[in-house]
Amino acid sequence: MYHPKMSKITPIASHQFLFSIFSLLLLTLPLHGNTQSTTTDSEQTILLRLKQHWYNPHSISHWTLPTPPNSNSTTHCQWPEITCTNSSVTRLSLPDKNITGPIPPFICDLKNLTVIDLQSNYIPGPFPTVLYNCSKLKHLDLSLNSFVGCIPGDIDRLSTRLRVLNLNGNNFTGDIPLAIGRFHELRVLRLFQNELNGSFPPEIGNLSNLEMLELSDNAFLLMAIPSSFTQLRKLKQLWIKDSSLIGEIPVTIGNLTELEELDLSNNNLTGTIPSGLFLLKNLTKLYLYKNHLSGAIPWPIEALKMQIIDLSQNNLTGTIPADFGKLTLLSGLALFDNQLSGEIPKTIGRLPSLRDVKLFNNNLSGTLPPDFGRCSNLRGFEIPSNHFTGKLPEHLCANGELLGVVAFDNNLTGELPNSLGNCSSLLIVRVHGNHLSGSIPAGLWTSSNLTMLMLSDNSFTGQLPRTLAPNLSRLEISNNKFSGEIPSGLSSWKNLTVFSASNNFFSGTIPQELTSLPLLSTLVLAGNRFSGHLPSDIVSWKSLTFLNLSRNQLSGPIPDKLGSLPSLTNLDLSSNQFSGQIPAEIGHLRLTSLNLSSNCLTGRIPTEFENTFRNTSFLNNPGLCASNPSLALDICYSGFKTSSNISPWLIAIIVVVTTILVSSAILLTLFHIKKPYQKREHELNSKCEFTRFHTMEELSFKESEILSNLIEKNVIGCGGSGKVYRIKLNCLGKVVAVKQIQNIKKLDQKLEKEFLAEIQILGTIRHSNIVKLLCCISSETTKLLVYEYLENQSLDRWLHGDKCPSTTDSVHFGVLDWPTRLQIAVGAAKGLCYMHHDCTPSVIHRDVKSSNILLDSEFNAKVADFGLSKILVKHGEPNTMSTVVGSFGYFAPEYARTRRVNEKVDVYSFGVVLLELVTGRKANDGNEDMCLADWAFQYYNQEGNHMVDVLDEKVKEPHYLDEMTRVFELGIICTWPRPSNRPSMREVLRILFDCNHQLGFGPSDFPDNSN
Repeated sequence: MYHPKMSKITPIASHQFLFSIFSLLLLTLPLHGNTQSTTTDSEQTILLRLKQHWYNPHSISHWTLPTPPNSNSTTHCQWPEITCTNSSVTRLSLPDKNITGPIPPFICDLKNLTVIDLQSNYIPGPFPTVLYNCSKLKHLDLSLNSFVGCIPGDIDRLSTRLRVLNLNGNNFTGDIPLAIGRFHELRVLRLFQNELNGSFPPEIGNLSNLEMLELSDNAFLLMAIPSSFTQLRKLKQLWIKDSSLIGEIPVTIGNLTELEELDLSNNNLTGTIPSGLFLLKNLTKLYLYKNHLSGAIPWPIEALKMQIIDLSQNNLTGTIPADFGKLTLLSGLALFDNQLSGEIPKTIGRLPSLRDVKLFNNNLSGTLPPDFGRCSNLRGFEIPSNHFTGKLPEHLCANGELLGVVAFDNNLTGELPNSLGNCSSLLIVRVHGNHLSGSIPAGLWTSSNLTMLMLSDNSFTGQLPRTLAPNLSRLEISNNKFSGEIPSGLSSWKNLTVFSASNNFFSGTIPQELTSLPLLSTLVLAGNRFSGHLPSDIVSWKSLTFLNLSRNQLSGPIPDKLGSLPSLTNLDLSSNQFSGQIPAEIGHLRLTSLNLSSNCLTGRIPTEFENTFRNTSFLNNPGLCASNPSLALDICYSGFKTSSNISPWLIAIIVVVTTILVSSAILLTLFHIKKPYQKREHELNSKCEFTRFHTMEELSFKESEILSNLIEKNVIGCGGSGKVYRIKLNCLGKVVAVKQIQNIKKLDQKLEKEFLAEIQILGTIRHSNIVKLLCCISSETTKLLVYEYLENQSLDRWLHGDKCPSTTDSVHFGVLDWPTRLQIAVGAAKGLCYMHHDCTPSVIHRDVKSSNILLDSEFNAKVADFGLSKILVKHGEPNTMSTVVGSFGYFAPEYARTRRVNEKVDVYSFGVVLLELVTGRKANDGNEDMCLADWAFQYYNQEGNHMVDVLDEKVKEPHYLDEMTRVFELGIICTWPRPSNRPSMREVLRILFDCNHQLGFGPSDFPDNSN
């Protein structure tokens, strides 16, 4: 066909045109059918086919055919990802190129290929057996991809020349095959961070040339270290941490004479540390932490190249060997959480390379070596919870790199070293719980990088400075002998979140500037000599949760603005001289602790506090009264306290007049607001979209009945996306629950997604253990979900108390007995089992927690709140989420790490719920460093533990102990760190059925798909 631009073609243009046609023909060679490339294909053609097979990744867009002669284009041997030897491709290096397709068979048509590096991509599928045809392959790196399934049993069909095999960071499962032991040229074997859940073969010990063996972070079956591994005489690096090892470390490990790094941490190893281990002269790094090793640390020590020793979190006894003082290259020494005793050898303080010392939680005693920090660039010095005496070493920060001094809970005396006042690198100083005295070095108060200064429970003296360290967030100085006033002009305290200074000798007034600290969450000034009024302007305390000003001489009224602090949960103003009435605004606070006793308060207490839970909150205030006689206060009469000085007739007249005035005001107000309200209701009704999910009989109510009752007194719950209301429908006498997704002008994208997710899932699901969604009401400003109402509300309230008190319900959240708890566990498991195994496609909840398990009048459990749910396209396949969502303490570790979700994330969360039911603890209630699941896992693995000690005392009875223990163990299994080791919800349900046949469970209950 003629085209105007083709009317004149020069010889050069003609050549270029023909060359382009030839290029297109090459790129359109068939990619399927015969997997072998023809003998005429050049290596460049194979590479271009590879690029096209992987959908032309932008990162290799420079892979193009050469242009005509005299151009500056490069050949394929000059591409940076390609290495050629004698003009033939020998190395293909494509790490982190965003490759998402499988490896094609024709890759091995590059006949001289010796190195394939495809790490850090997204290559899917099983192990690529097509690579068996790469006959000269020496180095294969497929790490950090998306491979699944087992490592093939015939993997030894790979090239016998193979020296490096790296498969780490994938999703391989099952055993490591015996065939691995047949790669006699292998130098490097890296299989860590997979899902391997079978065994590893002793035949690995046959790899006589192996230098690096890394099997860490898998979920192997319980196995001891094969003795054959100690035959690997050329081995330099052995990593098998976090891999379910049991038994003892082989005594013959001393045969690994070339060993440089050994990491067997976080396993279940027992026995003693073999003495031969410290005779390995090339050993530089030794990690044996978090095992059950016992006995003394062996010596003599000839591993003089040692740089790091971490033997922490074991059961080691005896003393720290003096030979550690010979390790001149040692930079890190971690022996914490053992039972070591005696003194620290003085020579350890003189080690020139020492940077980190962690010896806490032992029985060490004596004085500290005075040379710590003098000879080395010390960074971390952590020795708390021992029995050390004497002074802290003077030269800890001699080289100006010290980050932290942590020495609390010892018997140290004397003053803080003056050198700490000139240590600008310091981040943390924690020396509370000692017998230290004297003044604080002036420079320490203002150290530029200091974030935490904890000096409580000592005998320090002096006054607070006007200026504090600009980054200081935590200042704790309680139980000392500090004096003077809190200085005014506290602009440098702006980052302070915790200020605890109780039981000192502070005096004067509480300065107004203290109320301007916007991040302050905890303020404790109890037991001092403060006087005067409280500052009235405290509106900046938006983050304050804990306020304790008790046992001072404060006076005047309690500021009503205290009631406007949105986060305040603990308030203690007891033992002062406050007067006047308790502000009604205080009653609006959702306080978990309140103490206003021993003041001069008068009048009636706020009606919100008239319950027995507050029976000690108002003692020793002679002028207070209440309507509830159980509060040990005088009884109020019609809003006034009765008194012999006031005539009852006068009181009666006042009450009648007041009642008439109030009634008139109410009627007048209703008259004025009726028409505007009706207008607003009409506007809402006219714009709302009403979607039904059930029969007309179940939905014989109007939108107006819902909208008109969205008032504060009907609130029964609160959450991240809005409030939940209990609404009684006048036409039926029926009660429904209404979840409101924040009523704002334009719903943000996150909340809109949550709303649509709940609609999509609950609108189609029918199951007796999943909450029933009746309808939804949607407008531009309002998103409402109307559910069946469940009388006993959430499991969380029964286990942990009422977080969002209701003004309409009279449910008494007492103690759930064990049979009821087990019944609830079974019901919730049924709902999740249905979602995972009987829905098509499967549904992952992603936010299973006790507050999302609701209870009807018979305590039957129903899973609720599907705003974070994910529907799986294919059953069992992981989905990657853009962000981590869910609740702390409940979401699985692999979800937080990789954002990939499958059914096992729900199993983990449900396991946490089981632990809550059994222990009575909260999901984030392990201790200060771990959540409930981590705490339970650690407790379960301690030797000599008694399972009955962790069970909830409120329901622990002899005839329930066996069932409770079994459910506790099931919770441990469900929260196992490796998802492949967790059971399915179908298996969980079966185990729960087996726990107690007396509850009447039987085969017909498994599974239950009833409506």
